[in-house]
Amino acid sequence: MHPSYAAIYRQVRAVPRGLVATYGQLAQLAGLPGRARQVGYALHALPPGSTVPWQRVLNARGELSLGDESGERQRQLLTREGVEFAASGRVDLKRFQWRPRGARYLSAVL
Repeated sequence: MHPSYAAIYRQVRAVPRGLVATYGQLAQLAGLPGRARQVGYALHALPPGSTVPWQRVLNARGELSLGDESGERQRQLLTREGVEFAASGRVDLKRFQWRPRGARYLSAVL
């Protein structure tokens, strides 16, 4: 496993049920500012059956980044958690984005 993946997974596990985080936000929180893609790579590397709640990670526009069946599964899981999608397919980040207390990261990420 890539050394930074453990830090990324720790942050993803911290995202509460019913909320979401962005790839960039998680990179920042994991001490990897500017490495949103690395968060995506880490999530892609999760083994089947992992308990890391990968579905809670969206792109900066509040959209699913996955296509096909994985994207549909992500949407279903989030909907079950109470996350709502607009007709555009986006999640309102002002309403559903996780904002950890005491976190030190750039407000531009939010």
